Amino acid sequence: MNSKPLNLGLTKAFDCNYIPGNKEQLLVIQEEQLNGHLFEQLLGMGFRRNGNAIYKPYCPNCNQCQSIRLPIAKFKPSKRQKRTLKANTDIQWRLSHKVSEDHFILYQKYIDERHSDGPMFPASESQYKEFLHCDWLEPTFIELFIEDKLVGVAVTDLMPNSLSAIYSYFDPELSQRSLGSLMILLQCELAKVLGKQYLYLGYQIDSNRKMNYKRLYRPYQILTSQGWQEHQHHS
Repeated sequence: MNSKPLNLGLTKAFDCNYIPGNKEQLLVIQEEQLNGHLFEQLLGMGFRRNGNAIYKPYCPNCNQCQSIRLPIAKFKPSKRQKRTLKANTDIQWRLSHKVSEDHFILYQKYIDERHSDGPMFPASESQYKEFLHCDWLEPTFIELFIEDKLVGVAVTDLMPNSLSAIYSYFDPELSQRSLGSLMILLQCELAKVLGKQYLYLGYQIDSNRKMNYKRLYRPYQILTSQGWQEHQHHS
């Protein structure tokens, strides 16, 4: 493989979306020649995708955003996760590469009802497209249906050796069904079927209530300065 230097940029400091009072800075890759293979290597170094952009938190006084991934061959659902799977056996799911109007309608409902205090509110079609779509990698949509009604979408990137969970959203009226958890479990199932080694879940932020659920999927690996470290249980 030809190795050539990547163009890196550092954003100005801005207010952190996850930890009130903190400032956030991002390392951004400004690169024309991105593809799934290169992106997978960057995921292994703690980067993420937002639209066409590849970024990684690079904050001078904080390291709370920890990259987390699941080693698929070892992953075992907990009792609670098995209950979630059992409670949702009436849900059909399928893979799609097409964006439908129903996707945005459901996303808008989810953001407006569940995340009206967050950076993605109010939802707009242009913001949705910028956030999830990608010119150099076709996103995969895991669509969840009850009868013929779309009730959840997990936007997922498929790479040669792994899956990356980009974003999931669901019908807020069905919040008692734990569809967010179900979609992570389905991504694990898909990764297993496709023979992938890892499911990347983005960043685990222990001090943020909305971002600290990822340690519930075990075993998991956290990226540290010594490389990826595996954890079986809560530390």
